[in-house]
Amino acid sequence: MPSVVEPIQPTISFAMHDFKSGWFVIYTKPNHERRIAEQLEKMDTIPFLPTVKKLRVWSDRRKYIDMPLFPSYVFVNLTNVETYFDSLGLKGVFYYVRDGENIARVSESVINNLRMIVGNFTSEIEVSSEYLQPGSILFIKEGPFTGFSCEVIQYKGKQKILVRIELLQRNILLDIPVEYLMGIPAEADNLNNVPNF
Repeated sequence: MPSVVEPIQPTISFAMHDFKSGWFVIYTKPNHERRIAEQLEKMDTIPFLPTVKKLRVWSDRRKYIDMPLFPSYVFVNLTNVETYFDSLGLKGVFYYVRDGENIARVSESVINNLRMIVGNFTSEIEVSSEYLQPGSILFIKEGPFTGFSCEVIQYKGKQKILVRIELLQRNILLDIPVEYLMGIPAEADNLNNVPNF
């Protein structure tokens, strides 16, 4: 299981031989995610900070504001090892999430799924860090995710799509109308050819 620990110490081996470009995750000080994403953009790096709208209530008003989907985490697409080391020097950056000895890589499909989720769902997104039992694999036949397979569970008395983000040990739970779901069609028996969450 991935662990969140201190930054990788610079080594010749990591810098010269092991680095491959791709998506990674930075762990930040609380409430520094947006600032760090902006600084990463100025470094000609592609950050991704998934956000959701949350209702904030003050004594004199109520307002929906964009909040990070995963507080204290910013995804970043690194193309070279120099940017890795430069980004560690940004104010508010604690470290890169690691998986054992190496910084943990995030697959392009996880990033694409997160982009689709935050682009198509608004306030119905819930994030949980609790362990959830495996659910049923169903097929989405209507709506913005038509053609996708997904894991569906009963959660707090409702059917929810479950998207597991193993690296962060988080689960995304999404409301979906029951009529949008069906069993996996016979022609899609090989789920390797069906896009999924």
